Amino acid sequence: MKKKILVFCILLVLVLGIRVRDDEEKGKGYVEPLEIESTEEEECKEEEESKEEVESKEDYVEPQTTEVHGMHMSVDSSMGTMSITRQAFTNTDEIGDEGVWTIFVYMCGTDLESINELGTDDIIEMQSVQTGDRVRFVLETGGAAIWNNNLMKEDRLQRFLIQNEGVMTVDEQPQAGMGRERTLSEFLEWGVENYASEHMGVVLWNHGGGSITGVCFDENDNCDSLDLMELNLALYKCCKNMNRKFDFIGFDACLMSTVEVANILASYGEYMYGSQEMEPGGGWDYQAIGEYLAEYPEANGAELGKVVSDSFLEASNREKGGNLTTLSVVDLSKIDALLVSFNEFARNMYAVGADTQVRAEIIRNIGKVDNFGGNNKSEGYTNMVDMGGIVKACAPYVDGAEEVLQTLDDAVIYSVSGEIHSEAMGLSIYYPLCIQGSYELTIFSSICISPYYLSFVDRLNQSGVTGVDSFEYNIGKWFDEDGVWNWNLEERFYEYWEYLNGYVQTGESLYITFEQEAHMNEDGMFCFELDDFGSNNVADVCAVVYEVIEDDTYLIELGETGDVLRTSDKKFFTDYFDGYWLSLPDGQTLATYIVESSDEFMVYTSPVLLNGELTHLRLYHSYEEGYAIIEGAWEGINEYGAAAREIVQLQSGDVICPCYYTFEIGGDEEFYYYGDEYTVTGDTNLNYSILRGGDYLYEFCIYDIYGDYYLTDSMMFYVDGLEVGYYIDWEGNW
Repeated sequence: MKKKILVFCILLVLVLGIRVRDDEEKGKGYVEPLEIESTEEEECKEEEESKEEVESKEDYVEPQTTEVHGMHMSVDSSMGTMSITRQAFTNTDEIGDEGVWTIFVYMCGTDLESINELGTDDIIEMQSVQTGDRVRFVLETGGAAIWNNNLMKEDRLQRFLIQNEGVMTVDEQPQAGMGRERTLSEFLEWGVENYASEHMGVVLWNHGGGSITGVCFDENDNCDSLDLMELNLALYKCCKNMNRKFDFIGFDACLMSTVEVANILASYGEYMYGSQEMEPGGGWDYQAIGEYLAEYPEANGAELGKVVSDSFLEASNREKGGNLTTLSVVDLSKIDALLVSFNEFARNMYAVGADTQVRAEIIRNIGKVDNFGGNNKSEGYTNMVDMGGIVKACAPYVDGAEEVLQTLDDAVIYSVSGEIHSEAMGLSIYYPLCIQGSYELTIFSSICISPYYLSFVDRLNQSGVTGVDSFEYNIGKWFDEDGVWNWNLEERFYEYWEYLNGYVQTGESLYITFEQEAHMNEDGMFCFELDDFGSNNVADVCAVVYEVIEDDTYLIELGETGDVLRTSDKKFFTDYFDGYWLSLPDGQTLATYIVESSDEFMVYTSPVLLNGELTHLRLYHSYEEGYAIIEGAWEGINEYGAAAREIVQLQSGDVICPCYYTFEIGGDEEFYYYGDEYTVTGDTNLNYSILRGGDYLYEFCIYDIYGDYYLTDSMMFYVDGLEVGYYIDWEGNW
């Protein structure tokens, strides 16, 4: 019996609008927010010009670069030392409009706008502020199938000036993919040419996927996104032309506060603003940002970053998404010191990892570190893990941890977080919690910040895929003939990573071996015992519970429970299940899969139909406070690697129908089993109560340190009122 993956998505349709118009004197002063008007002749002319220009865009091919712009980073294998050189931008004379803040917002609407109207909402926030003439938002919009207002158009790129409670159309361009380097670079170069000011910031607004998939997924262009190579090139072109850095570069998007991203931005900005976790749908509070800058236009990037962070957390709490919220302000001038210290730490990490027992302890500890964006079989994987958490996890075995933690603390000058990520340290790093195939590792190898960390990850993957952990790893492949590793965004090792093609989790991990397999012992306990090899390679153990239905014909999977006891040597494990499970107020059991766990709380994801559409509920169970609630619905990670931003709050009248993966006992039939419809009324509290009377199966799911798992034989138990017990003489194994 193998664990199944459930991936769902939800579409919500909302309606909202704003009324705006072009001003005759574009770019000057206050503009009334009125409706746009144009003649039929002008509209026809614009349409024809747009078609001609779009056709020329379709013929455009992104240039293939052969060098990394903006910086050079290398490691000498003889000493292991890292050197970093960044291009200097030295223009201090031509600062543009003195005493003015210009924030360039690259708003790729996608479903955030076309379905949820979040782009329109944020434009209204920007427009609501009496900024005076010292604060302005300059937008480029595109990337959405529908704009829910009467100004933005789906068939072209548009540029707007928002200032002093007015919105003006100041430029239009043919439709082009916002996930392309050229589109971003052209907007920024145009923006700086027309709106240069003493203080300038950039906001990339959309979905984010972290270091691997990037940001700004254009739904009009096959969800193409800006990867880090494209982001680097676009920023390089703009900064080279203006010969200065931006005061800040920020991401109103999920998962983009990573060290790989910060390494890119350190060449082009003073500060980075970004979230390690997914962002609640409303994102940043642009009204608060505009009001602050209107009052304090002399503020620097660090001071503004604090306001962005605090107002974001406050807005998230209002949306009831504050538990998951994170936002960091990173001093990019401190990133190089962090990279140098981490490279030395990673060199030691790789060296001690040659000992398979030490490596196992390190990997096991990393598995407990805070991570972001789901990272479970039901919702998908981003493999974004807290960088400081990884360093702390390795500290008992690896020298240099204190130096990394200090330089990380120096770089992350301010951060906010909710309860679930209270220990997050501000920057994530890629770590393969689940091997996702050759493409992901190909990207990782080009953005990785240390050849030693790359080698540690590669050795881990090779062990997981081959089932052999004693091979001699060749780190020399990452160094040239002179023994130098050069960081190179454009260098992709496609052929090398082909060993990952076709890899899937088996459910029968070769690393999990037993002294005694799962059985019922003399004391009536369902348990198992690992041998020395198995205990060295176990990462975690949970249990999976199934309900037997329709006269022993089918099993429905109720999901995972962490109610498993273990000895300190990680050898002996026994069930600690009391028969209690989360359920809706009408008593229907929910299928639950573990997302986050601690001694104080557990976060689950649960597949459901919500108003007839497949999605996941995020469930929060507080042990300390003794309550469980539905935090909202979240789509997870889509096929393009973008994290859904909107955690949809349930409303009275919403209809929930639980979903369960179901299969035929002794047969091949597999399908989804649907529960009864439940209509939400008022709060979203859940019950934590005894399972309904009937027969159930319980089996252990043993995860190895390399990302595979092992499902043991099952044991049948019954629930009768408040009584829960095993069938001692049951000999089946379904």
